[in-house]
Amino acid sequence: MRPEQAIAATVLVGALVLQAARPQRRMLVVMIGAGLSALTTALAGLGTAADLLADVPWDVLVILAALGLLTQVFVASRLFGVLAATAARRSGADPRRLLALFAGVMFVVSGLANNLTALLLVLPVLLTLLKLLGVDRRYLAWTLGVLLVACNLGGAASPIGDFPAILLLGRGSMRFDAYLAAALPPTAVALVVIVGLTLLVVRPARGLPDDPVARRVSVAVMDALHREVRLDRRLFAWPAAALAVMLLAWVVAPRESGLTPELIAWLGVGAALAAVPALGERLIRTRVDVEAALFLLALFVMVAAVRRTGVFQDVATGLAALPMPPVAQLVVFLLMAGLLTGVFSAGPSMAALLDVAESLATRLPPHAVYVGLALSVCAGSSLFLTAATAGPMAQAITERAGLRDQDGAPLRFGFSEFLPVGLVSFAVIQATAIGWALLAVARG
Repeated sequence: MRPEQAIAATVLVGALVLQAARPQRRMLVVMIGAGLSALTTALAGLGTAADLLADVPWDVLVILAALGLLTQVFVASRLFGVLAATAARRSGADPRRLLALFAGVMFVVSGLANNLTALLLVLPVLLTLLKLLGVDRRYLAWTLGVLLVACNLGGAASPIGDFPAILLLGRGSMRFDAYLAAALPPTAVALVVIVGLTLLVVRPARGLPDDPVARRVSVAVMDALHREVRLDRRLFAWPAAALAVMLLAWVVAPRESGLTPELIAWLGVGAALAAVPALGERLIRTRVDVEAALFLLALFVMVAAVRRTGVFQDVATGLAALPMPPVAQLVVFLLMAGLLTGVFSAGPSMAALLDVAESLATRLPPHAVYVGLALSVCAGSSLFLTAATAGPMAQAITERAGLRDQDGAPLRFGFSEFLPVGLVSFAVIQATAIGWALLAVARG
């Protein structure tokens, strides 16, 4: 490995490890890492800072920002509060049905909207109901854990659900309809398997008191608390119509026409915001996720620096040189992607590994490689609480809720509580990723 390759790779890996270990300083870490990466490429004569910025996939950042604003309009319409209250009521406060219903809701929502925002609004409703039911530590851990995994799977199921899929859409690696048709079935199967294993094998509700009167009282209290929560149909209609048109355009508009995914998102969300100008102006001024955009910008700069040194090409060449058939190389690659994501989280892993995936896609069916990678990244992001995008936020909201068991002991949801859920989910989703990729290769 040449000196510039070693330095650029060390900066990238060091920044990713440090930001994962010190999340409260992650912005400072990645911004300094991006600066050092730009300095490395400049001194090595591989490109200036302007060259690295030109390599940034700005289209992906546009899609993420636009979809984030669209989610905020849905928030203003009180959609997520209504969904959460409806799921709580339909569950009848039955612990088993409650877990399955909320997992299903978050899977669907995360495929169409920002799962962080959705979870922020749905989780307090669920925690209120769990407080009324008087659950124990085991049930809380498995319910919240499965909820987070459902968010990850929903994000992987749709091309606009989460960063890895959006990156594939923005770079033109896969069309919207092709990705959706390929990714939705295996993610849905993985969710059904995880929920089934949880309810039938783990049985976290075992040991909870089975009191029909208490359940009816809990539902009545929830109805009273959310009686005034009504969907604002006028606010809901505009983003829903805009999203429907965007989905149609993503499916039918060829990239050669100039209607690229980011332009469709830009125009569609712009139209939705223009329909409610006062709210739209306020959201643009106050609700654009600048922190996420800067984090991804710094990440893309570091990845671009490593790419310019040729590290990713060397990794791809080394993978191709392994004494095994291409299908076996794909399995190794997918396992590596899942494990790396568990350490570094989804965004950094996907951004770094996509170059290697493009090399594999020249020798294997591209959809098998790309969707397999997205599913493996989903598996890794479900392994640890720190790897799940919404994990730390769910932990903080749960701590603020102040739940206690029947003996009055405080209930917490942290790394160790999530770990059993993460291990089961990682095994199921990673096996699904590999199995689906092998099936796709077999079908050609």
